[in-house]
Amino acid sequence: MPTCWFVSEDDRHKPIQLPHHQALTLGRSPETRIKDQKCSRMQVELRADCNKGFIFVKQLGTNPTSVDNVVVGKGNQVTLKQGQKLHMVNQLFPYTVSFNEDASSPTSPREGSKPTKRPHQRDPCRDEAESPASKVATSSLQARAAYSPPLVEKATPVSAKVESAGHWSQGLKVSMQDPKMQVYKDEKVVVIKDKYPKARHHWLVLPWEFISSLKALRPEHCQLLKHMQQVGDSMVQKCPDGQTLRFRLGYHAIPSMSHVHLHVISQDFDSPCLKNKKHWNSFTTDYFIESQDVIAMLERDGKVSVKDGTSELLKLPLHCHVCRKEQATIPKLKDHLKTHLPS
Repeated sequence: MPTCWFVSEDDRHKPIQLPHHQALTLGRSPETRIKDQKCSRMQVELRADCNKGFIFVKQLGTNPTSVDNVVVGKGNQVTLKQGQKLHMVNQLFPYTVSFNEDASSPTSPREGSKPTKRPHQRDPCRDEAESPASKVATSSLQARAAYSPPLVEKATPVSAKVESAGHWSQGLKVSMQDPKMQVYKDEKVVVIKDKYPKARHHWLVLPWEFISSLKALRPEHCQLLKHMQQVGDSMVQKCPDGQTLRFRLGYHAIPSMSHVHLHVISQDFDSPCLKNKKHWNSFTTDYFIESQDVIAMLERDGKVSVKDGTSELLKLPLHCHVCRKEQATIPKLKDHLKTHLPS
């Protein structure tokens, strides 16, 4: 069986071996040499499937862990394969996963050296039938991680209410192909209604060509983005409320789905799906980048850059996007927004 190694891309520490089907947690610690206070001591839970060649990554910490620039989300789980990159927190501390046929780590440590045992890591040589009472972990969370049943590739389906990166990404691909979900399509793009609309009118314009994220955009994509904007503008023009409601077209700086998609959203934000501060700030702060600005950046710089600390914008107070008056809660904000709706 191949051995699995969790490799620090910036060489902060030696590779960490991940035993087959056994969970361990990583985060801010002397082992990883991560000192950033925004990284939890238990930021991620990792579980390797050495036979299938990937690991499960579950975000435990509050601040975002991401895989290929797609945020995992607290409590959510995605897979990490060779060739993909994980950032431990806030787009910092990059890692990759490596599977070797022999026991040596990717950086070839001293022959015969063994990975450091961690207090919440089970000994892979122990008998699986050994009584759990004799293997008390240092905390209830670590115990659950150490003795939970091995995961298989097809994990238990996630509830449609859970906005996990993996679930949304898969659902998006299905929706793109579903004629019942499509409201417009041509040879370049398809338009679908957002499954969790944050306003009365909320569409997604998606290219048929798979582009993982804004950071994957290249100058040759400029014409495609312009076409996506034209299609979005057309959706607004055809909308019955297009003359009375204001609309914005743009992209989330750090999207929760791994396929580039343009949001076309009315600015009433009158929707039961708008439930928390993250939802609000993702559309009313600089976390939401105007379509024209993305195109201009791509034409000017040949790439789209996301500013450091962008994820922190989701934690800002609730400010009305019209008058900027601060509101204490989402219900109070929604009541306030009604005062700005056209009569």
